[in-house]
Amino acid sequence: MSNSETWAKYTSVWAWNYKCSKRIVVNQGGTSSGKTYAILQTLLRRGAENPDSVISVVGQDFPNLRKGAIRDLETIIKKEPFSTWCLKPNKSSFTYPLFNGSLIEFVSFKDEQDAKSGKRDYSFFNEADGIPYPVYRQVAMRTKKQVFIDFNPSSEFWAHTHLQGRSDTQFFYSTYRENSECPVEIIDEIERLKFIDPELYKVYALGRRGNLTGQIFPNVEVVEEFPANAKWVTYGLDFGFNSPAALVKIGFFNQGIYLKELIYEKGLTNKELSNRMKELKVRRNIPIIADSAEPKSIKDLKKLGWKVYPAVKGQDSVKAGIWKMKEYPLFITMDSINFKKEKKNYIWKTDKDGESTNTPVDAFNHCWDASRYAVMDRLSGQKLPPIL
Repeated sequence: MSNSETWAKYTSVWAWNYKCSKRIVVNQGGTSSGKTYAILQTLLRRGAENPDSVISVVGQDFPNLRKGAIRDLETIIKKEPFSTWCLKPNKSSFTYPLFNGSLIEFVSFKDEQDAKSGKRDYSFFNEADGIPYPVYRQVAMRTKKQVFIDFNPSSEFWAHTHLQGRSDTQFFYSTYRENSECPVEIIDEIERLKFIDPELYKVYALGRRGNLTGQIFPNVEVVEEFPANAKWVTYGLDFGFNSPAALVKIGFFNQGIYLKELIYEKGLTNKELSNRMKELKVRRNIPIIADSAEPKSIKDLKKLGWKVYPAVKGQDSVKAGIWKMKEYPLFITMDSINFKKEKKNYIWKTDKDGESTNTPVDAFNHCWDASRYAVMDRLSGQKLPPIL
């Protein structure tokens, strides 16, 4: 038996899901608890054990699915025994056939009407708090055998109000402690939340339902694409190693600020960061406004041919940047997966009475910091090099 097979058989989250006989199986948990991975392993086995099954993995949109559940499934099916079960996938239709006629499909629905199409044997709602209840209801009504759900419990939503307490529903609660594969660097980052904000720690470390109110940027619209004719296009860069390095493209269009996540990755050296920017065809003639607390990194990137400039920092610059950005309509592109998650979790600190203050919690802000650097430089009257 391979190590991956041993992990599949004996990890708690996998065992909970695989052995559960309830029709609806809800996985509420902290970040990096292995919920999605374990459910996909379970569904692979359900498909292998039940020929000609149709399994639908439902996400709020395809960018989320591609960077999350689809990536996890492709990791799983490279390992035994799963590698012998799966035939060649159809990447254009996001379908993964099994040896016995079963099929795993990845789908996203625009609305309740769209969700009325198709029937399946099993369904899995990935990051379900981003999926509207009417969509869930239509898909669940067309699922013959079993429904799986996972989410981080940032606040109460339809899984709590409509499913919790039902006789046909089982809730499982997990944290990173149930995931033996969780890297120590991620564990340290999760535990750091204890000293930053109790609500964030409750949600992402303990996997318990929080009350993440007081979003700093609550009114952000998601759009399909970054406008091709945006003005004042600039890149913002927040350095990181144990925490993610974030590169964001910003531009102004129709009196609004448009934001697109390009890089959000841990463990990158400056040389690797430069290579990633080259892979993404980041334009070398457009200025990159970076965290001024990293002068050595700025110097390294300049030597590698990038036009990097330190962000202007001063007293209360974080608050000033936030308030300046709030003066404009804000738009984030649909494929900015981590940026959208930060939007939900970047919040104001609360006082002893639970009231929001004017001080932001220093977490879930890597994309926002990168954006703030670029926006403030563009609006500060500095004479940056022209975009050719």
